[in-house]
Amino acid sequence: MSLGRHGVVCSVPRGGGDRAVFARPRATTCMAKATETDPETFGEWSLKRLMTEVCGSGPKSADDMTRAQATEAIRRIFAGEPDQTTLGAFWLSNRWKRNNPEELGAYVDEMCARVESVAPDADPVDCGANYDGKGDTAILGAAAGIVAAGAGTPVVAHSGDRVPTQKQDSYKHVLDELGVRTELAPGASAEMVDETGFGFYYQPAFNPAVQELWDRRDMMGVRTFVNTIETLANPADADVHLGSFYHLAFAKKVVETFEESRAHDLDRVIMFQGMEGYDDIRPGYTKVAEWEQTDGEASFTDYEIETPEYDMAFEEEDLEVDDVAADSATLTEAVVTGERDDHWADAVALNAGVRIYAGGDADSIAAGIDQARTAIAEGDAEAVLAQLRAF
Repeated sequence: MSLGRHGVVCSVPRGGGDRAVFARPRATTCMAKATETDPETFGEWSLKRLMTEVCGSGPKSADDMTRAQATEAIRRIFAGEPDQTTLGAFWLSNRWKRNNPEELGAYVDEMCARVESVAPDADPVDCGANYDGKGDTAILGAAAGIVAAGAGTPVVAHSGDRVPTQKQDSYKHVLDELGVRTELAPGASAEMVDETGFGFYYQPAFNPAVQELWDRRDMMGVRTFVNTIETLANPADADVHLGSFYHLAFAKKVVETFEESRAHDLDRVIMFQGMEGYDDIRPGYTKVAEWEQTDGEASFTDYEIETPEYDMAFEEEDLEVDDVAADSATLTEAVVTGERDDHWADAVALNAGVRIYAGGDADSIAAGIDQARTAIAEGDAEAVLAQLRAF
């Protein structure tokens, strides 16, 4: 991802204090700007023309767009220019033909040019789970992020509020139930990271361009490429991204999208086959994809996590709950305070261990799990939760 940058937009300064508990040296606090063109000035490729001449003929015969065509398309969408019928048809045609990394990279860059990214002094692991949430199993990411922070690995999560199409529970709703502030300006989110080790960025605050599309997305009834790109916004300008996928081919596409992107310059991407498509490791067998860049050399590998190897014996049904937000919050508090040492504690330690490993603070997932258990046993995770509630 060592791509040339065409103009730079620096992260917005944080207001108030200079307290930084989890500070690490940052490689950069700026993001590349995707375009210098006036967003109200368009070229020749309307969405209707793209549908007619390029991408609208069906899943077998449609052509891919060039980067320039995809860039113009998403700029028109963010400007509210297309007819609503044409917009819906364009989104559906992209779903049928499946976007390639060049198209997604163009979409991501135009989105990031409109994102208010505010980097904390810390360098957190960016957790971008599917924004439209989960409906059956507990959300473990809040607990895992808090525990990882207690172990010394800063973590950032971000989501919206009832995002289409599922409009189910996400990070925001678990944190709300825990009494943690979520509807924060990006600068306050960055301060939260530095003061507690865990931070939450709220999509309507940092990504208003995507938020403006909420009604149109809701009317679609199916996911669109917006569901993919919004998880790649990286509002804390982190160097490490942790995400989820349903199939390994999609993980490879996300990695290649980051490589195509001029707005991102990541060091590491770890994605896994999470429960309900979320960033929660599955019990039993989970496929993991890992991309890393060192000294300009990129490597990609995939491997498996098998929970029995960590002496964990539970199934996905054991992680099902009645009320995802409320029950996830109750379980989060019980685990991080050390009140539970059953399969829920195992599941949280596993997911925290992956985050610690992703952040480079453990040389293996097993070592990360050990650090997570220590953070719980010594009260460091509970202290993070208390700090979050007091923030």
